[in-house]
Amino acid sequence: MTPEELRRVVDDQIGPRGLGAIYQNVSGAFEVLAVIRDPGRARELLKRRCAQWALIVRDVLRPDGEPFVIGDVWTTSDHLVREGRSTSTYAPAA
Repeated sequence: MTPEELRRVVDDQIGPRGLGAIYQNVSGAFEVLAVIRDPGRARELLKRRCAQWALIVRDVLRPDGEPFVIGDVWTTSDHLVREGRSTSTYAPAA
């Protein structure tokens, strides 16, 4: 797979979840706090050897919602509530 093909796959998996986006699914409503596209950092955060990306999100429906890391791909059960910035934006993890 070429780097360009891999980038397109990652873009499809992240979907419209750019920095600052809010999306909802059956698990809750989440604000994207960081988009990590560095595979090494993503693997470290997710503790998965094959991770290419990760998101740091927080559940906005819970008053005590703490940020956490996910690597879930965008699916038809996810719904964008508020657009964020471009998914190609890299925000370092806190």
